[in-house]
Amino acid sequence: MTVEQFAPLMFLGLILVMLIGFPVAFSLSALGLLCGVYAINMGWFPPNFLGNLPANVFGILSNELLLAIPFFTLMGTLLEKCGLAEDMLDSMGQLFGPVRGGLGYSVILVGFILGAITGTVAGQVIAMAMISLPVMIRYGYNMRYATGVLAASGTITQLVPPSLVLVVMADQLGQSVGDMYKGAWGPSILQILFFALYTFFLGRLFPHHVPGVPKEARTLNGWALWRKCLRGIIPSAVLIFAVLGSMGGLPGIDIAIATPTEAGAMGAVGAFILAWMHKRLDFAIVKDALGGTMRITAMVVFILIGSRVFSLVFQGVDGGKWIEHLLTGLPGGQTGFLIVVNIFIFFLAFFLDFFEIAFIILPMLGPVAAKMGIDLIWFGVLICVNMQTSFMHPPFGFALFYLRGISDTLFKNGSIEKKVESKDIYLGAIPWVILQLLLVVVVIFFPQTVTAFLDKPINVDLSTIQLEAPTENYDDGTDEQQKIKDLNNSLDAEPKKSP
Repeated sequence: MTVEQFAPLMFLGLILVMLIGFPVAFSLSALGLLCGVYAINMGWFPPNFLGNLPANVFGILSNELLLAIPFFTLMGTLLEKCGLAEDMLDSMGQLFGPVRGGLGYSVILVGFILGAITGTVAGQVIAMAMISLPVMIRYGYNMRYATGVLAASGTITQLVPPSLVLVVMADQLGQSVGDMYKGAWGPSILQILFFALYTFFLGRLFPHHVPGVPKEARTLNGWALWRKCLRGIIPSAVLIFAVLGSMGGLPGIDIAIATPTEAGAMGAVGAFILAWMHKRLDFAIVKDALGGTMRITAMVVFILIGSRVFSLVFQGVDGGKWIEHLLTGLPGGQTGFLIVVNIFIFFLAFFLDFFEIAFIILPMLGPVAAKMGIDLIWFGVLICVNMQTSFMHPPFGFALFYLRGISDTLFKNGSIEKKVESKDIYLGAIPWVILQLLLVVVVIFFPQTVTAFLDKPINVDLSTIQLEAPTENYDDGTDEQQKIKDLNNSLDAEPKKSP
């Protein structure tokens, strides 16, 4: 076997170990070390090549950008538990309820807002399902639409800034987190519009699937209703504005010079304040939030270490060159490359979550995209749009698992009268996955949906620049150049002395 043959076999082994169900971080480490020992025995690289591994691991742990992960996670977990979802869904449901499909619109809008302030799919899907699913069923909403919109609106949190996925994307691609956030606003808004348009046309074609809520079912009206809506939205909007603006994550707005870690810390403090304002800040909530933050952070670090072990050996056997030759030879240039990569990631997302794809696959694809002249912000946001579907894939989508579990709980405690069938959850997810894939196609063929929100580069014509040396004035008013000229003239006029 030659080193050229070993790289594709190592990549195939990567796919296989990720499918066996054992924790990916440890599977990657084992595969990388075994392949490294074999490569050393074959003489493809010296033993001291693996001596770079401790330095690589230390580089991971000393990366200050990754400190943003626990801060943003803590911020999202606190806000998830402080009652924002309940307040927003109740007020928005009453505001839009009388409109045909109004409960669907409220779930979509609240999902967008919560996606910007919580960043956790599990908590968002569970919270919205607990509140909205019984109401939707009570007023005759189609079961497949109800489950689909709840799952899809929960996954939008992966794309809406300040998404944790975008932080990881920026780190792996070597780009600014603020620019990644700016680029994600266009696709985020488009995704919400696609969801709302689907609800609108469904209400026109099948009005009995998304009926309006009778006005007599509303408990709030007039200013009292609007005040409750604004009370839930304004503090959250202020927090997101401050966090994103401080790190340049809002198009055209830059409040200060702040790193993602500093912005995340500010967001965590703001989450404590919001939880206190909702009178739900207690020891139990803080304990749960800190425990969830610790688990997610530990998982991310171990996946990073495992992926670094694998990637070091993979690069040592020229795996990067093999990937580059494989993908740059595709027909269609940039478009062909993006289509193939997104199809590959779509199917890979059946089995892997976004952290594993970002840490394992993205470092292989990013250098190839850069060499092909693809804007890496556009590329990163595009992959993030695609990875939304990883939570919606039947039958392995985690959002569907969360919905399955919470619907059973609601049935057992009597909140819903009818048991939600698994087929309704899976079939209900399909239209929303199609809408997510439609957004992938739009972003591929219209990169302006991402790049239009980025700061325009300053173009300077170097041929118009003139450099002039400054002149220094002497006490008698004569400038330096004139002084030198007068000195030369005096030397020329001075009579030559014979030796």
